[in-house]
This record gives sequence, C-alpha cells and structure tokens, in this order.
Amino acid sequence: MPGRYFLTRPIADVAAELGASLEGLEEEPARINVAPGEQVVVLQDGTLKHMRWGILPVARKNARGRPVMETIINARSETVFDKSAFEGVGRAVVPADGWYEWTGEKRKKTVWRIAPKDGGLLYFAAITDRWEAPGGIVLDQVATVTCEPNADVRDIHHRMGVFLHRDDLDTWLHGSVEEASALMRPYPDGLLEAAHTTDIT
Repeated sequence: MPGRYFLTRPIADVAAELGASLEGLEEEPARINVAPGEQVVVLQDGTLKHMRWGILPVARKNARGRPVMETIINARSETVFDKSAFEGVGRAVVPADGWYEWTGEKRKKTVWRIAPKDGGLLYFAAITDRWEAPGGIVLDQVATVTCEPNADVRDIHHRMGVFLHRDDLDTWLHGSVEEASALMRPYPDGLLEAAHTTDIT
C-alpha cells in the first residue's frame, strides 16, 4: 500500500546515491520495520531529513467543506492533485529498500517482503505538509502516493506505491503538476520480487 517498509542500508550510501546532504541523520540506524506515525527519512530540497509519516490534516477541508479528520499515510494518485484536502502540499521522495504487505485471514496472515530484484533503492513519491501547532510547535509530515498495482504485486494487494525512477526525481520534486502527474503510474512489470518473510508479524 504501503503500510510498513524497510530501509536497512547505511544512510551515507543513500545520501551518496542521491547526491544529497544529511540533516542530522548521520547516526540513522538500519530500520527493518518502519511504521506510520514514526519519523522517516525523506529527500527534499537536496537534503535527507526526518518527517513524520502520516499527515494530520489540521485545518484542511474536504470537498463538502468539512474538516478532514483521519490521518493520511497514503494519498491516491488519482486525486492527490485534485482534492481540496491536499491543496498546497509539497512534494518529497521516501527512499526504501522495500516494503511489506499482508495476505490471508486474521491470525493466519502471510507477510510478504517486496523489493527490487537488482537490490537497488526504491523511491516512493510522497507529498508533504507542515502543521504549525499552538505553542510554536512545527511538525513536518509526509504521506506516500499510491497507484494501481503492477503484475508483480497484483495478487498480493490492490494498490502499490508510486515508485520513481532515479532520473525522474527532480521532475517529481520540482516539476509542474502536469509533469509530476505523468510520473504517477505503476512500476514496470518484472522488476520486483515478493517472498514470504518472518522478519515481522
């Protein structure tokens, strides 16, 4: 969808791959099970930094003018640039080594570990928002963007993250809405592999 992902390679390697600087993340540990609500690594403005995974849409309203109440961890690509609740959001990239999905019944679920066959990084397209709370507290937030699944994961889940090719990162981060929208499509078939795992439950 994703609901959990992992980033286990050294953060210095991620920064080198992206040509990015580190904003206080030099001691970032390997993370095998990153969950919503946690601080996650994002790329924005040429820097790897922390943001909270999950947008608390304070003061945002839906099409009916009512406050949006739920925390948003994934935004649908089909509506992310159209919904009033997302008006004025920024864009970022969430690097990952892969993600997890679950299938089956409760208490008998199978956990799937999904990652690139070539061992490379995945780049989740993401949107960002800033919450300025009473008392001067500022919280930078991020939500990943999802689309229809490709053939590699279609039998596991009905949605997948929008993954960007390395050469498309600048367009996603700095291009027009039209240019960014053109990137929100399923990842090419055959590049991902899914395997059962017991690393997490």
